[in-house]
Amino acid sequence: MTAKVKYADVEVGTEIPAQTYKIDRANLVMYAGASGDFNPIHWRESFAKSVGLPDVIAHGMYTMAQGGRFVTDWVGDPGAVVDYGVRFSSPVVVPDEGGATLEISGQVEEKLDDNKVVVALTAKSNDQKVLTRAKAVVKLA
Repeated sequence: MTAKVKYADVEVGTEIPAQTYKIDRANLVMYAGASGDFNPIHWRESFAKSVGLPDVIAHGMYTMAQGGRFVTDWVGDPGAVVDYGVRFSSPVVVPDEGGATLEISGQVEEKLDDNKVVVALTAKSNDQKVLTRAKAVVKLA
């Protein structure tokens, strides 16, 4: 797969249009199966509430993965991400009815040598930031 975004075509400040990802409990169950993380806070409402959560919450790593998906969709090449890290600031609450939405946007924060750029991500659910210090280093064509 060839990268659709070229290094010469981006500048510091280039914005990556926001994408919205729907999250429902079926996504969480599928992720639990793939990751082996069957903690009941991610699928059993009564348990989540018994430990003080407002409802079932998405796996942090699932939320982080959606940020990675956002970047790879933008660049057009999953192998282009050379470094990626986030801090989890708030959980993504996933009610049974209607699920949740995760909105992710990005901006080129820095241009590096060797066709690499640093992309700063903003991820929100219910108008609350759910990831902070979310940054990816991406090698562009």
